[in-house]
Amino acid sequence: MRILFINKFLHPNGGSETYIFRLGEHLKREGHEIQYFGMEHEKRCVGNAIDSYTSNMDFHGGNKLVKLTYPLKTIYSVEARKKLRLVLEDFSPQIVHINNFNYQLTPSIILEINKWKNEGHECRVIFTAHDYQLVCPNHMLNNPCTGRNCEKCLGKHFWHCIRGKCIHGSTAKSVIGATEAYVWNALHVYRHIDTIVCCSDFMKSKMDSNPLFQKKTVALHNFIDHVEWKKNEKKNYVLYFGRFSREKGIDTLLQVCRELPNIQFVFAGTGPLEKKMNQIPNIRNVGFQVGEELEKLIREARFCVYPSEWYENCPFSVMESQMYGTPVLGADIGGIPELIEVGKTGELFESGNKHELKKAILCLWNDKERTERYSANCRNISFDTIDQYCKKMMLIYTGKKKRKKMQ
Repeated sequence: MRILFINKFLHPNGGSETYIFRLGEHLKREGHEIQYFGMEHEKRCVGNAIDSYTSNMDFHGGNKLVKLTYPLKTIYSVEARKKLRLVLEDFSPQIVHINNFNYQLTPSIILEINKWKNEGHECRVIFTAHDYQLVCPNHMLNNPCTGRNCEKCLGKHFWHCIRGKCIHGSTAKSVIGATEAYVWNALHVYRHIDTIVCCSDFMKSKMDSNPLFQKKTVALHNFIDHVEWKKNEKKNYVLYFGRFSREKGIDTLLQVCRELPNIQFVFAGTGPLEKKMNQIPNIRNVGFQVGEELEKLIREARFCVYPSEWYENCPFSVMESQMYGTPVLGADIGGIPELIEVGKTGELFESGNKHELKKAILCLWNDKERTERYSANCRNISFDTIDQYCKKMMLIYTGKKKRKKMQ
């Protein structure tokens, strides 16, 4: 099968890039032909046979004169259509698997794919939703100005984005984002997508606020590497690993850490709240960790805490912790509850509730027998490996699996 992955970034940049690289590599090993389309970049590591890409759009730097053209280009990209057309004609994909595309590539690429199909080419269009971009102009269902979760734009009420300055706190950027959403919904461009893959039931429920999407969505949790089970020698600390930012619930967690001076906390990561964290004596900040160092930290923790306050989708941190035999205390928000077996591999608390979080940490910390039992139960946890995930994805590619959740 010939599969074309579309993603605006074709270099390591975040979760969606990790997803397409891993998925593409595995499918290639299975004998499928894989190519990629997106922006050119000096660190681009995947591509297509004819080297056809759009020019890089750098919103945070670059030529100021060139950036004057960005407001129009973020809504409709003539260049993206032309460059994609070259790839479609050369590669003739049977599957076009779209990932993050808004602003840099724009939904105009979907028009080009549909035009190519109408000329007699058979092709299925799959979209993996890594965030809420099709129903929320700022992609997060969270207002950055207030820090609060917000669903006002659901149901195509995108003007709330302008009112709330939801894109970088800027009225101008929010106008562009809302305009983009209104234009492409009015043109019904998303009807040309065959299946929308959502990485959690929670995300599916939000995507289904658009009646068009209800007929297309399927929930499929992300894959994670299989790891060897080991009986871990636990040490006396509570671990948080991830970004140190407000939407991750770090402000609330730091308040709790101050009030629990007899408990050792280890933080692994980086972010804007790092200085604030370093002022608390019972927090050991080990910085950003990966690989064996991070694995060791997770395996040896009594339990991990994941206090997010925004609508998380399918956080790898929660999955990784349990795969390494460490129970998780997670916020009851977004897709997090779908990943934790309460009373077996971890516990939940009300997101943003400092008193509940403090009580839950104390409860687990003072009950070593319980955390040991939870840790042992993690041995039976079951998340899809890349091989299992790809088998399910092939059912989606071939149209044999559509709306129901895939187990």
